[in-house]
Amino acid sequence: MAQFKRGDFSICDAPRPGQPKTVTTPEITDQFHELILEDRRISAKSIAEQLGISRERVGSIIHEDLDMRKLSAKLVPKCLNADQKRQRCQSSAQLLEFFRRDPNDFLSRLVTMDETWLYHYDPVTKQQSVEWRHSASPRLKKFRVQKSAGKVLALMFWNQDVILLIDYLPKG
Repeated sequence: MAQFKRGDFSICDAPRPGQPKTVTTPEITDQFHELILEDRRISAKSIAEQLGISRERVGSIIHEDLDMRKLSAKLVPKCLNADQKRQRCQSSAQLLEFFRRDPNDFLSRLVTMDETWLYHYDPVTKQQSVEWRHSASPRLKKFRVQKSAGKVLALMFWNQDVILLIDYLPKG
């Protein structure tokens, strides 16, 4: 406000003495890349501590100069083999045929069932699987077949109107 009253209408920052704010050099960028390639789960805070620069500058170099971002593994419900995939295609084709025969009555006669294992805990969380990747890199896959302290199988049956049954079966 004081500058405005003195007649200074500039909207640009005036140069100030001191250390320059940028530390981006090819050497620093190469060090970043090496650190990330050695441990793709390394945190930006850890990189900042190792190289002695600010956390904000680390983020800028990773995102703007290296064009990298942190991606978590893509959760895939099940890893299906070729026979399981073929069986699912056949079931889908059969359902489509039932629909074509009588589309008006199809949903009222359809009962759907699903099952899922409810784990007491998930040892590797989505956040723990986050790694630095180039923006063009494919996402990793993480299958849900990890051991846990205990689990219960939940079976659910429903039609177009209501849930018909939920049943919990213990392991074994």
